[in-house]
Amino acid sequence: MRQRLKPLARDLGRILTALSGIVFASIVVSVAWGEFFAVPALLVSGLIPLGIGRLLTTRYSDADEIGKLHGMMIAASGWLLVGLFGTLPFVLIAWTVAVDPFFGPLAVPAGMDTPTLAVFRNPLNGFFESLSGFTGTGLTMTDDESVLPRTLQWWRTFTEWIGGVGVIVLTTAILARPGSGSLTLYESEARSEKIHPSIVSTVRTIWWIFILFTFVSISILYLAGMPTWDAINHGMTGLATGGFSVTDASIGEYNNPIIDFAMVPVMILGSIAFPIHYLMLQGDLKNLYTDPQTRWLWGYFSLGSVALVGLLLLNGTFETSRVAVTNGIVLTGSSATLFQTIRYGLFQFVSAASCTGFGTTGVGDWSAPAQLTMSFAMFLGAAAGSTVGGIKLIRLITLVKGTAFRIRGVFYPDSAIRYLKLDDRNLGEAELSRELEEAAIIAFLWILFLGVGLAVLLLTIDSSFTLENAIFEIASAQGNVGLSTGITGPDMPTPAKVMFLFNMWIGRLEIIPVLVLLRGLLDTFNFYR
Repeated sequence: MRQRLKPLARDLGRILTALSGIVFASIVVSVAWGEFFAVPALLVSGLIPLGIGRLLTTRYSDADEIGKLHGMMIAASGWLLVGLFGTLPFVLIAWTVAVDPFFGPLAVPAGMDTPTLAVFRNPLNGFFESLSGFTGTGLTMTDDESVLPRTLQWWRTFTEWIGGVGVIVLTTAILARPGSGSLTLYESEARSEKIHPSIVSTVRTIWWIFILFTFVSISILYLAGMPTWDAINHGMTGLATGGFSVTDASIGEYNNPIIDFAMVPVMILGSIAFPIHYLMLQGDLKNLYTDPQTRWLWGYFSLGSVALVGLLLLNGTFETSRVAVTNGIVLTGSSATLFQTIRYGLFQFVSAASCTGFGTTGVGDWSAPAQLTMSFAMFLGAAAGSTVGGIKLIRLITLVKGTAFRIRGVFYPDSAIRYLKLDDRNLGEAELSRELEEAAIIAFLWILFLGVGLAVLLLTIDSSFTLENAIFEIASAQGNVGLSTGITGPDMPTPAKVMFLFNMWIGRLEIIPVLVLLRGLLDTFNFYR
């Protein structure tokens, strides 16, 4: 192998080894639910990445320590690989059910071979589902998640839960090694926050916080009236801001406002940066309003929800009848319209802005302004250092404050020494230029690839979908959200599926590591020609 790719191969081997562990852990679910036919498929799905991972790790154990270039290449290729090998449980279980090669306890139960499961016999659909899960997107190839085997319901949930924090963070936590390599990998996954001086201690603390809040989220939903299995899955994917569901109509399946409102704080928990969670757990609650990004988060969620509710009211979106019955309470006239509008508008904006992607009602027939408002929310996302997608609030803050700082600078003499306070840091001219450059580049690339994806989508999808439908869908894919206007599904054209795979991949890694990987591979190829 080319010398410069040895560190890449070694660390990809470590990532695949970690992936095999989460596949093997999922066998417990198959056994617990009596789905023994899925156990051989999971064993094979775990042994393949384990074998390849151990081979790469052992063969290239003497590779040099990684630098920033290799770190970005490892992050980009690592996320793509876990999506690829995460396809195996979908494909192998779907074919096991179709062929039913076993007998006795391993025989497939009657009624398991559904059209929903059959779509995963196509490896591209399985890859789409896997990458959508690991990137925390939540767009799905299924048309009725409730009929999937419990094993695959769990696997979909588990991929989002792992992907919420990050496969690099997982690998660093359980297969940590000393030195700068762990920090380089951590930063290459679009993260920069540190809770402790040691990056290994930081990622392990992040995981403990994540596990704690997972139990809190599950408990909230269970107490709100959600069945136990549903609460476990929705609690995990809600906190991970992923959005995969185990029901056909997502959270709307329950038609329960108590569950809707209980899910909102779960999604907000996933939208706050992990260092702020850590300080909160230490008793330092003032960061909920003193931290700039968290302070903007409250205003962003509040103003966005009010704006969306206002648009829905203005358009009369829920004025379908004069009487509504909610949990036995009869509401009539404008009170019914107002309550339903607030209920759905608040939930859907938080779901979009937190990049969770749960749904309580269809949005495909909403007005263009309402859909574009949610598209903007998916484009922006929430706090950096959390589980969300989008360009992140901190970059919006940087662009807004940096632009205002530049404009004000015109009125100062050239000899003036000025600083901009940003995220508790005082930035000089040189530092501010770097921050503004990074924020502008990410925003530009995000919009650029959004446009490319939109063009592919408009050229391939059915003409019955509107422009705002297409913008909404591509923003959902690249923002790793998962809300859909009905475009995404197993019948979606292959070019659109491939484009969405690319959009989900670059969206999770904030684009630059993917471009670095592609450029690095091209340079390696040209160097050895």
